This record gives sequence, C-alpha cells and structure tokens, in this order.
Amino acid sequence: MTWLPDQTLADFVTVARLAGVTLATEDIRIEALPAPHAPPTRLPAGTMAVYVFTHGSDVLKVGKVGPKSHARYTSQHYIPGSAKSTLAASMIADAERLGLAEADTAEIGRWIRGEVDRVNILLPARLGVPVLTLLESFLQCRLRPRYEGFKSQRG
Repeated sequence: MTWLPDQTLADFVTVARLAGVTLATEDIRIEALPAPHAPPTRLPAGTMAVYVFTHGSDVLKVGKVGPKSHARYTSQHYIPGSAKSTLAASMIADAERLGLAEADTAEIGRWIRGEVDRVNILLPARLGVPVLTLLESFLQCRLRPRYEGFKSQRG
C-alpha cells in the first residue's frame, strides 16, 4: 500500500479530536527517511514517536516508542534478536517470500538501511502515551503492516 503521510495524519487529527484530544499543527512532525537511509541516532528530547517501515508499496511494520525508548527507536529493528519483535527478525523469517538471498539475511540490518523506507512521526511527550497509542493503532488499522505483533497474532 502506498500511503501519504500528510493526508493520513490529517485524518488522524480528526480521530484524535473525536477522542477529545486537540492537536496543533506543530504537534506532529514528519521525518521521512527514504532508502537508503541512516537510522536516527537519538529520539529528540521531550518527544515520543510512531515509525513506519515500507518496502515499495508494502507496509512492513508500524511501531511506537515512548520518550525513554531510545534503543527501540534507533537500532533494535535493524538487529535480529535485539528485542522480542523486530523488523529484522520478521524479515529473516519471511526471507523466501521476500526474495532475500542468504547474503541479505546475514546482513539484514544493512539491507533494511539500503532498501527500506522509514517515516518517523514525532509527537511531544506532553501529549501522553494514550495519544501515542491511538496514533499507532490508527496507523496499524489504516496501513495493515505485514509484520505486526508476533507471528501467532497475525491474521
């Protein structure tokens, strides 16, 4: 699915308003990292984020990080085994369908940086985790990422 971050987030502002949350234009910052990309080096102070990984029109993963989740934001999705559920591990498990060669899976972090687009959506931490969770859930429903949650939870 090709998605338009600006339009999708305009729709999210409506969803947030329906939930009783008013978002100012400056409350949502979009950071597009097209492939090849360098992962972010830090989560900016006072922010939390939702991130979306895509490969072509395929939405791979949508996740969230609170204001203290620096490793999740900067590195874990590029390193299989670094956390319970990572993009890298999901892609290795699905290597045949993705057409990944053994060399690609051996260097999956490099492959993700070189071939996968990433969009970070930054929100002020003052908005709170419920708003962050609402945004993540909205994007998961809208974008239907291939690798969401654990394999046993996928439809």
